[in-house]
Amino acid sequence: MKKVLVSLCMAGALVALSSCRSSKDAATLSFINGEWNIIEINGAAVVPAPNQEFPFIGFDTNTGKVFGNSGCNRMMGSFDVNAKPGTIDLGAMASTRMACPDMSLEQNVLSALGQVKKYKKLGKENIALCGSSNRPIIVLQKKAPTVKLSDLSGKWMISEAGGQAIPEGMEKQPFIEFNLSEKRIHGNAGCNLINGGFVADNENSSAISFPQLISTMMACPDMEVEGRVMKALNEVKSFGKLAGGGIGLYDADNTLVMVLVKK
Repeated sequence: MKKVLVSLCMAGALVALSSCRSSKDAATLSFINGEWNIIEINGAAVVPAPNQEFPFIGFDTNTGKVFGNSGCNRMMGSFDVNAKPGTIDLGAMASTRMACPDMSLEQNVLSALGQVKKYKKLGKENIALCGSSNRPIIVLQKKAPTVKLSDLSGKWMISEAGGQAIPEGMEKQPFIEFNLSEKRIHGNAGCNLINGGFVADNENSSAISFPQLISTMMACPDMEVEGRVMKALNEVKSFGKLAGGGIGLYDADNTLVMVLVKK
């Protein structure tokens, strides 16, 4: 906790001495790639509630996707990777619609993000997001990875696909198993066997996709579950741990498309 408080104080001191007007400490687009904790808004330190994490924002500079959590809800959006260096517009963010006991932090986060027009380095580890007046509105600090590829190791039952629960008691219960050393998966989609590789990203610990899955070609009386499973797997772009346990697989818009439960 002391380390966090010291970091916040240092960030505050840096903000007082910095703005986005100067070209000094300009950040390249690649520098902002990855996930960042939101540690300060309009000069006030963000203090998460007990047992809660900082709100965060993630930038995928390859696709121009933005994702994160604003304090209660997941948020998602996009930005122009071809914009003038040091400029960014986050005014078109969308979010899920859960209600939490205290929405004030989330409201502050979303309001501040809507004003962002520029970014720059703030010291060695932080980023300042500034408004049109060049004043830092938000301070970001690199987020320590909360998930790692090794979390996926082994066999997982597919409990949900495409927003619907997988029925229990199926003759062939859908599952996938990860072979991390070979970067391959195999499993069953509900009728047919599935096999293929997966692609991870060293710069983004939560990124994963399954670009070349193949399956056997059996016909079963009910192919609806298999259709949902295959569609969801083809849409996957990232993964994360779920609060209730298990792993969530998300599409490019950060929508949950599949839930995995350890067998």
